[in-house]
Amino acid sequence: MSEATEFGCTIYIVDDDASMRDSLSLMLGLLGYRTASFESAETLLAAYQDDWAGCVVADLKLPGKSGLELQAELRARNSRLPFVIITGHGDVTSARAAFQSEAVDFLEKPFNEAELRAAIEKGVQKELGRLQRTAAGTADAAKLATITPRERNVLELVGKGLHAKEIARALDISPRTVEVHKANLMNKLGARNVAELVRFALTNGKPS
Repeated sequence: MSEATEFGCTIYIVDDDASMRDSLSLMLGLLGYRTASFESAETLLAAYQDDWAGCVVADLKLPGKSGLELQAELRARNSRLPFVIITGHGDVTSARAAFQSEAVDFLEKPFNEAELRAAIEKGVQKELGRLQRTAAGTADAAKLATITPRERNVLELVGKGLHAKEIARALDISPRTVEVHKANLMNKLGARNVAELVRFALTNGKPS
C-alpha cells in the first residue's frame, strides 16, 4: 500500500447504489486505500483531472452513461486508469466489450470481498507500473537535458554498438576524447558501466 500512497493512487467508485458505494469505501478504506465515490459516470467525468492515478471500480448499469461508456470516454481523454467492472446483470457481450477495452476484471454481483480485492490489487499494480515508467522517463529526460551536443552524438553511437575508435572516426575526434565524453555521460546519466550507458541510449532513443 505504501507505493500506491506514494504515487497518489485512489480507488474511484462509481455506483448509483449509495449503500454499495458506502460498503466499498469502508472495505477499501480499511485496506488502506484512498477512495472517491460517484453516483454516476457523469459526476466522475465532471470532476475528472488528467493527473488522477489509481483504479476505477464502476457498475455496468448506471443512470446515463454505463460503466463501459465511462471507460470509453476516459480512454478518449487519454486516461489509462485501470477499470474493474461490476454488475448484477452480466452477459458475455458486455464482458467481452469490457476486456477489449482492457478492463482488469468483470465481476458479477454478488461477488466476495476476496475477488474484488484481488481485482483492485491487480489494477493498482498495473497503474503503479505505468506511473513508475512515467517517472523513470521524466528522470531520464532531465538527465538528458544536462549533456552537451557532442555527448549526445557519442551516446547515439554508443547505442549503435560502436567502439571508441569507431566513434572517434565517425566524429573526427580522438579515441581519448571519446573516452572522456563517455566518462562524462556515465557521470551525468548515472550509468555504472558501458552496458548501462547502452541501455540508456536504447531506452531513450536518439537524443534530440
